[in-house]
Parts: sequence; structure tokens; C-alpha cells
Amino acid sequence: MPILTIRNLPDEVHRALHMRASLRGRSIESEVRTILKETVLPESRATLGTLLTAIGRDAKLTEEEFSEFVQRDTSSARPVDLE
Repeated sequence: MPILTIRNLPDEVHRALHMRASLRGRSIESEVRTILKETVLPESRATLGTLLTAIGRDAKLTEEEFSEFVQRDTSSARPVDLE
């Protein structure tokens, strides 16, 4: 497993981490692992489709405009000419 070293951590951040870890009954190291995991790998990550749907709703697209996005181009891709 990789090892991570954090240099020049401000004293106030270290104190806050210590306090947060103590309140949760964890070591500082365990608390930092938890914070990093929850930050980098959130359980409810939004997918691209979900984000695009939200943008469409915010844009107040009509059904006709929205249907343009639903249609897919099913034609075969043309080969690339590298010459």
C-alpha cells in the first residue's frame, strides 16, 4: 500500500484533525484516510448522464428540443485516412 507524507501542515490544521479524530474515536491517521476516501470517492458520484439531464432541466428545454438529444447516430464510423 502506498505511503503518503504531508509536509508543512499548519498547526491549526493538525489540531483540528486531532480534535476531529478524538471525537470519532479514531487515530489521526485513520481520520485522514476517512476524509480522503470520502472526498475522492464519494458514494453518490453523479454520472455524466445525470449531470446532462440536470442541465437540460435547468435550461427548460421543450419536449421537442429534448428529443433531439435522445436520438442517436447509429451509422458506422468512417475509418480514418492517415495518408
